[in-house]
Amino acid sequence: MSDEDDRLLVIACGALAREVLDVVRLNSLDWVDVECLPANLHNTPDLIPAAVEARLDAAEERYRNVFVGYADCGTGGLLDRLLEARGVGRLPGAHCYEFYATGPGFSDLHDREPGTFYLTDFLAHHFDRLVWAGLGLDRWPDLRDTYFGNYHRLVYLSQVPTSDLVERASGR
Repeated sequence: MSDEDDRLLVIACGALAREVLDVVRLNSLDWVDVECLPANLHNTPDLIPAAVEARLDAAEERYRNVFVGYADCGTGGLLDRLLEARGVGRLPGAHCYEFYATGPGFSDLHDREPGTFYLTDFLAHHFDRLVWAGLGLDRWPDLRDTYFGNYHRLVYLSQVPTSDLVERASGR
């Protein structure tokens, strides 16, 4: 596939960048281009559809084939409505955690304890910036219980466990 019209663009969440790029590289998918949006959009999921739409608009002249590397990610179906109107597919599921745990695995985890906070390598590595500072807990630590009071379990969905990430995920 050498014609640019036959290239595939994957518009992905920055939190999935490493994994999406690894899939492309390990499978020699040299006809796939990947563009990532900032992972901190998850702090304001209502902004995800507009950010994806802007990338779709920018790609319209260059790509006939586009796929979105997001789950619903808290958009409440807004992302799906946009993608359906544009004829673009996305990753299945409500959260990217399903991407890591598989649909049935995530359903089992969720059914066993709905009050679960999920960590990935990316989130464990960037927790202070994306969660602590991103949600204002560095300025208003009293909000911690408001944000996290309904969580009863932590599940670390590790992709490439390192001692540093395991330590971060454990909260030590």
